Amino acid sequence: MSREALLGRLAMVGRAMPRTPLVQLRHDRLDLYAKLEYVNPNGSSKDRSAYWILKRAVERGDVTERTTIVESSSGNFAISLASFCRWIGLPFVPVIDPNVNASTEAFLRRLCDRVEKVTEPDATGGYLSTRLRRVEELRAELSSVYWPNQYANPDALAAHDLLTGAELCMDLPRIDYLFVGVSTGGTIAGLSTRLKRLRPDAWVVAVDAEGSVIFGSPPAKRRLPGLGSSIVPPLVGKASIDDVMIVSEVDAVRGCHELFERHGLYAGGSTGSVYSAIERYFADHRGPRPTVAFLCADRGTGYADTVYDPEWVARFVAQRDRGQSVALV
Repeated sequence: MSREALLGRLAMVGRAMPRTPLVQLRHDRLDLYAKLEYVNPNGSSKDRSAYWILKRAVERGDVTERTTIVESSSGNFAISLASFCRWIGLPFVPVIDPNVNASTEAFLRRLCDRVEKVTEPDATGGYLSTRLRRVEELRAELSSVYWPNQYANPDALAAHDLLTGAELCMDLPRIDYLFVGVSTGGTIAGLSTRLKRLRPDAWVVAVDAEGSVIFGSPPAKRRLPGLGSSIVPPLVGKASIDDVMIVSEVDAVRGCHELFERHGLYAGGSTGSVYSAIERYFADHRGPRPTVAFLCADRGTGYADTVYDPEWVARFVAQRDRGQSVALV
């Protein structure tokens, strides 16, 4: 298959990417807007970066018809790559870990001929460093491998600048605060680049998970995929960040349930963390109503057996709340 044929198939992928909706949520103190990135073809904001990274790699000649894509991912980026690689006819080997949602793992094993699952925690208690070591082993083992490296690839930043960020700024003329969950850093780097260019006075608030080391907190075991990291991703250094909020997994669960009960948005764990951070950030706010925006990064479907399962919440998440019960709403 020629480069032109690969680009033609990627053009079909691009045409399938929707302009994701921006909806206003009822709030007593804020003009609050959610950009529904879970409307993307594979249900998450990672479709943007996966598509753009593949497109640019094919344009540069880094990916050809003989290339195998290999990537470390805790969930959504692997889903996006698996779907798009199948669409354009390239093999993809995801490297996952025990924290992956059951539905995500089943999807990947259905779509990919080979799935690598590491089981040994790294020194921080997480699995990212172990996954990355396995990626390096696969790059040495296989011929003609392309590693997207979503943690450092500038094309991930560009995707959320040129696509997600451009849409957000066009649809919302005023943005006082933008809250963004952080894991690989690509989303916040791209969004903040666009926002600071067009709305230099806007305040960018990064939301990280308790136990993540991105912003200097001590490492700890995390159960929910999608937010946080056991390394400091290089792309975070390219983001313009004005403030940081750290959210516990208990509060992430509460945030998911509150977002669903109050607004009817069935979103994933990272979105629950961001919503919880917004509520805490503006808990004592009085005065003019600021315009606040955030992303619903993915649907809650993949979290049906965890975040939205009362038994799972009682068994695992409540333990992190010092043995106290968790009032979800």
